[in-house]
Amino acid sequence: MTGRDRVLAALAHVEPDRVPFDLASTQVTGIANGAYAKLREHLGFPPAPPRTCDLIQQICVPHDDLLQRLAVDTRGLFPLCSHNLPLPVGGERWQQTHRDAGANWEYRDEWGCVHHFPKDNGLYYALVASPLPDMAVSAADVAGLALPAGDEPWRVEGLREQALRYREQGYAVVVKSLCAGLAEMAERIRGMENFLVDLLVNPQVADALMARFLDIKMRFWERCLAEVGDVVDVVMEADDYGTQDSQLISPETFRARVKPKLRRLFEHLRALAPDAKRFFHSCGAVRPLIPDFIDIGVDILNPVHITAAGMDPAGLKHDFGADISFWGGGVETQTVLPYGTPDAVRDSVRRSVEALAPGGGWVFNTVHNIQADVPPENVLAMWEALQEYGVY
Repeated sequence: MTGRDRVLAALAHVEPDRVPFDLASTQVTGIANGAYAKLREHLGFPPAPPRTCDLIQQICVPHDDLLQRLAVDTRGLFPLCSHNLPLPVGGERWQQTHRDAGANWEYRDEWGCVHHFPKDNGLYYALVASPLPDMAVSAADVAGLALPAGDEPWRVEGLREQALRYREQGYAVVVKSLCAGLAEMAERIRGMENFLVDLLVNPQVADALMARFLDIKMRFWERCLAEVGDVVDVVMEADDYGTQDSQLISPETFRARVKPKLRRLFEHLRALAPDAKRFFHSCGAVRPLIPDFIDIGVDILNPVHITAAGMDPAGLKHDFGADISFWGGGVETQTVLPYGTPDAVRDSVRRSVEALAPGGGWVFNTVHNIQADVPPENVLAMWEALQEYGVY
């Protein structure tokens, strides 16, 4: 089977020859620049500057030599935005977009959010300032925000040719969204605490912000899928509703304020690319929301946050495996992958395969991105365990 055959079979809830493997087809299933450099060295590949697909998280697009060595079944398309513009550290464009802020480099993105990257031993950028940080904000203030249109042609230039090449090479093709989700972008614009308060005491502002991002996303997807809708296999959206123990937004508030907008977005995706599977990312303890995701047309849930409350993979597979596919959860990434022994990594992979692989409906990936401190020995132990246990 080709990688594409393997992924499509799994997403059709059919057991392929082996569990399909994704690495770095999205900015939430990837590998940090630091971990990638160490992995290349460990495998004997020459150093190569990575192409950053998420500047803020410092997540990269691996080179094809490594992807082929690991028999990765997927390839990603990354429409341009302020989080993945080609900005090599120290380069001319990087210097144009960054300001010296003492101990940090300061970066202002296209949404008006300000991020800091520590000069000494920095691993990723942190949000430090939001465009609407005051408690007293009106819907008129939201309407007055200067935000990108989302459908600028330059965002998708060259993506069709790239998708066609990946399809000819036999890979499943994934295309990501323009930005984070409706609630998460609103949290960035207002600050998380303010937005969560808005949902309860100032819902007009919360609704206005999410509606603005819904409109931007709708325009983006119209532009993007006009280019690649017939040559991609998976379209990816994301938002984050879970914590380790519960939900950031109560299920009742989610259903009242967020779900109707999310439904419109997924109906739009279905209309624009009816043959593509719809992938939705939300970290944390989102089990109470999974029926809602299924209801609005989500085909794939990412990740399987296996250490969060209620996210036991065997239980999720039993209760929801007939109605949704899972993408991720292949190894525990908070403690085992960065700090465990290779044997502990292999055991984590084995348990995930046993829970999620039967009957198809699963693409292997880590719970979240492989962080910079993950030793290459553990990445290889993960991959070797998948080769051993992931054969049907």
